[in-house]
Amino acid sequence: MSDDAQRCDVWLFRARLFKSRALAAQFVDAGKLRIERPGGRAEKLKKPSGLVRPGDRLIYVRSGRLIHLHVLGLGHRRGPASEAQALYQLEAQDSR
Repeated sequence: MSDDAQRCDVWLFRARLFKSRALAAQFVDAGKLRIERPGGRAEKLKKPSGLVRPGDRLIYVRSGRLIHLHVLGLGHRRGPASEAQALYQLEAQDSR
């Protein structure tokens, strides 16, 4: 894997969106995560090993809300919340 991409389950865990990497992997395995690449190509991630890159948009439903995240960077560790929040920008949160 290159330095400009990261497994999506690892990224979700390091961004503190899930309490464990296993929970993040289960979420992706269930087909609940869509990714939009720059240029408009969108796809449903089917495996936790799918790669996330800065510039991608992640779309998913959590607690009844549609979440859109813009990936700003890759995490090198699961650090404090302030470090994790620098990895993404929340674009929209629509109620369902």
